[in-house]
Amino acid sequence: MFKKNLRETQDFLLSNYFAEGLRITLGVLLPSLVMAHFGQLQTGMTLSLGALCVSIVDSPGPIHHRKNAMLITLGLLVIVSILTGLTNRSDWFIGTLLFVLSFIFSMIAVYGNRAASIGTSILLITVLSIDDVRAWKEVILYGTYIGIGGLWYTLLSYFSYRLRPYRLATQTLSESIYEVAKFLRIKARFYDKKIDFDEIYAELLKLQVEVNHRQEEVREVLFKTRTFLRDSSPYSRFLLVVFTDMVDLFEQIMSTYYNYKHLHKQFDSTGILKRYHHLIVHIAEHLEDIAFVLKSGGKPMDTKMLKHEVRALRMEIELLEADFDNNISNEQQRGFVALLNIYDNIKNIVKRIDTINAYFDKKLQSSIKPEKIDTSKFIHSQEVNARIFIDNLSFDSSTFRHALRVAIVMLVGFIVSRHLQFSHSYWTLLTILVISKPGFSLTKERNYHRIIGTVVGALIGVAILHFVKDKNALFVILMLFMIASYSFQRKNYVISVLFMTPFILIVFDFLGLGIETLAKERVINTLIGSGIALAASYSLFPNWEYKNLEQAMADTLKANRNYLKELYKLCFDNQYDNFYYKLSRKEVFVKSSNLASIFQRMLTEPKNKQINIKELHQFTVLNHLLSSYVASLSNTLQNGHQIEQKTSFQLKAVADNSLLLLEIAVNSISTKQAPKSILVLMDVPESENDTELENNIEAQLLLIQKVSFDIAKISQKFTQTV
Repeated sequence: MFKKNLRETQDFLLSNYFAEGLRITLGVLLPSLVMAHFGQLQTGMTLSLGALCVSIVDSPGPIHHRKNAMLITLGLLVIVSILTGLTNRSDWFIGTLLFVLSFIFSMIAVYGNRAASIGTSILLITVLSIDDVRAWKEVILYGTYIGIGGLWYTLLSYFSYRLRPYRLATQTLSESIYEVAKFLRIKARFYDKKIDFDEIYAELLKLQVEVNHRQEEVREVLFKTRTFLRDSSPYSRFLLVVFTDMVDLFEQIMSTYYNYKHLHKQFDSTGILKRYHHLIVHIAEHLEDIAFVLKSGGKPMDTKMLKHEVRALRMEIELLEADFDNNISNEQQRGFVALLNIYDNIKNIVKRIDTINAYFDKKLQSSIKPEKIDTSKFIHSQEVNARIFIDNLSFDSSTFRHALRVAIVMLVGFIVSRHLQFSHSYWTLLTILVISKPGFSLTKERNYHRIIGTVVGALIGVAILHFVKDKNALFVILMLFMIASYSFQRKNYVISVLFMTPFILIVFDFLGLGIETLAKERVINTLIGSGIALAASYSLFPNWEYKNLEQAMADTLKANRNYLKELYKLCFDNQYDNFYYKLSRKEVFVKSSNLASIFQRMLTEPKNKQINIKELHQFTVLNHLLSSYVASLSNTLQNGHQIEQKTSFQLKAVADNSLLLLEIAVNSISTKQAPKSILVLMDVPESENDTELENNIEAQLLLIQKVSFDIAKISQKFTQTV
C-alpha cells in the first residue's frame, strides 16, 4: 500500500496539474511579493489579479492557441476593467454593464471551451472591479496594471513552455494511458465470481467518457502543434507513434466476445476465470508503468513475466479442455471458443505493449517512422466568425438560453448583494459565475462542490489562523495551499475550493482584516450565490438533457454504422482503407462518449426529467456492446484471418442485415416514427466442412446482428417520447 501511495504521489508531482499549480502560484504570488518589498503591496495585488485572470485561459493545448487566447484576454481585461471602473459609481450604469457583459461573454462559448474560459476571465475582472470606486486617472492606472500583470503571466507561461516544449504532450499522453489502464482494470472485474454486471457497465461507460476526453486532449496537443506535425525530432515521432498504438490498444481492450454470465456458469468451478482476472490486472499494471515512465524517464517494466503468464494461461486452457474432451457439449465447446478468443485478444494486447516498450529505446527512436495520416481529419477546428454568433441568438440554442440565464442571475445577484451590504458582497457574484453551467446537472454538481469546499475550507482557515501566529509559517502554508488549489482546479473542484478558501483568509489576515467575520461572510455569500444559481438553472430557460437525446442517439448509431461499414470492407471487399477505418473508430469513441455523458448527467436531474431512463441505459449499453463486438471482429480479421469464398455470400447477407437494422434504428430515432420494415434475424446454415476460424467469424457476425436487432427494437420505444 505504501509503495502504491508513493507512486501515486510521485505521479501527481510529475503531472501537468502540479506543473500548472506551480506556474499559476508563481505568476500570481511573485508580483505581490516583489512590489511589497518596495512598499507597493496594493499595486502588486493588482498585478497579481491580472496574472490570475489570464491564467484562467491557459488550459492545456497547442502553444499558439494558448498564446493567442492569453493575448486576447489581456487586451479585453484592460478595456473591461477601465470600463467597469468608469461606470461603477452608478448602480444603474454598472448593473446594466454587468448584464450586457454577462450575456456577451457567456455567448462566446459557441466558439469552444477556450473561448468560454476567456469569457469567464473577463467576467471575473468585472465582478472584482464593481466595488472598487476610484478617480478616473486611477482607473486608467488600474487597468494598465491589470494588463502588465496579465502580460507577465503570458510571458511566464510562454517561456516555461519553450524551456520544455515536449513536457505538456508527454504529461497529457501519460494521463490518457492511465485512463486506459483504469478501463482495463474494470474489465478485469468481469472475471470475478461475485459481480454486478450493471454496475460494471455503468463504470465502463463513465470511464469511456474520460478515456475519450483524454485522447482528445492528446490529439489537440500533438495534431495541432507545429513541432509535432513537422516531424522535427525523434522524440516527437516517439510520442506520436506511442499515442497511435495506444488508440489501437484501447480498441483491443474495448473488444469483447462472449456473454460473461455464461462464462461464469460454465467455468467458475474450474478457477480459470480467476487466472484471466489476475493476468488482465497485471497488464493494467504494465500500462500504468508505461504512463509513469513517460513522465519520469527511464524504461518501463520488462514484459517477460507477462508473456510467461500468457503461455501458462494457454496451457491451463488446453488442460481444462482435455478434461472435458470425452463428454464436451456444444455449449461447453462454445465456451472454450470464447475463452480462446479472449486469450488471443490478451496475447495481442501484450504483444502491442511489448512493441510500445521497444519505442523507449533511445537508440531506436531515431528510426521510428509513424504512419503518414491526414491529422486534420482527427481534430476539430473551431471556425470563428460573426455568423456563428448571430445564428445562435435564438431560444433553440442552448448557449443562448444559458447566456441569458447567466445575465439575469448575475443582475439578480448584484441587486441582492447591494441590499445585503456585505463588505465583500462580490463573493455572491463570483459564486454565481463559477457555478452557473449550461445544464442543470453540471450546475448542481458544481454547486455541491462549491458549498462543501467553502464550508470545510473556512473551518480549516479559521483553525490555522487561530493556532498559527508566526507570519513566516503562515506564508509557507499560504504558498502550499495556493499550489494545491491551482493544481486541483481542473482535476477536482471540491478539493480546489477547499484549499482556496483558507489561503484567501490567510491573505486577508496579512492585510489586517477580521478573519472570523470574513469566514462567516464568505460562507453566507457562497450559500446565497449557490441558491440563486441552482434555482435559476431549474426554472429559468432550463436545459434538460432529454432534449439532447435524439441527436446524440442518432449520432451514436450513425457512427457505429459507419464503423461497421468500414470493417465490412475488410471482411468482404478489397476496398479496405485503414485511414477511414481509424477515422470511423474515432467517431464511435467520441459519439459514444457524448451519449454516455448525457446519460450520466440525466441521472442527477429531477426524476420527472429522466425520460425513458431505463431504455436509455439499455440503448447505451447495447451501443457499447456493438462497438466492442466490431472491435473484436476487427482484431480477428486484422490478424490475417480471411473469410472463405464459399461462406462469404451467406455471411455477407448477415452483415447487410446488421447494417439495415442500424439504418432502421437511425430512422426511428430521427423521424420519431415506427419503422415500416419488419425486423428479422438471419441465420447461417451449419456445415460440417466449416473450420473453427469460420465458425468463430460467423459467431461474431451473428452477435453483431443480434445486438443491432436489439438496438433497432429499443429505438422503437423512443419514437413517441424522445
